Amino acid sequence: MRFLDGGSWNVDTLSVDRRSYSLWGSSAGARMAAAIGSHGAARFGGDDVPKPATVIMAYTGHSDRAKGEPPTFVVVGENDAISPPSVMARRVAALLAAGTPTEFRRYPNVGHGFGPGVGTSAEGWLGHAVRFWERFVATEKR
Repeated sequence: MRFLDGGSWNVDTLSVDRRSYSLWGSSAGARMAAAIGSHGAARFGGDDVPKPATVIMAYTGHSDRAKGEPPTFVVVGENDAISPPSVMARRVAALLAAGTPTEFRRYPNVGHGFGPGVGTSAEGWLGHAVRFWERFVATEKR
């Protein structure tokens, strides 16, 4: 995760607020986004930047977590044979028990890799994810 250009933050060019960015990923990318959300980018060789305001995870299995998890939005297909939904259900339960704002959506009749979900029961999940993220956007000026 690099927002740097020439050694300084490039937030104006990219329209990124360091307090309100989100990390999105699907499948293995969702595991990466969640790991950075849990432990910070510096732990994985990235810049020492604030944790994301939210993590959006699509169709993955990920059980790692840490204190201070960012709000997390999760979507899975109930027929996912690659990443069983039960793995994410356990993680979501642990996040909720720890007080982390979390939304979990399990869609019937879809498997792994449903993308934006067009034409499936998952259609519209991107809008739900954006609305979830917007709840945690910092409202102060940079």
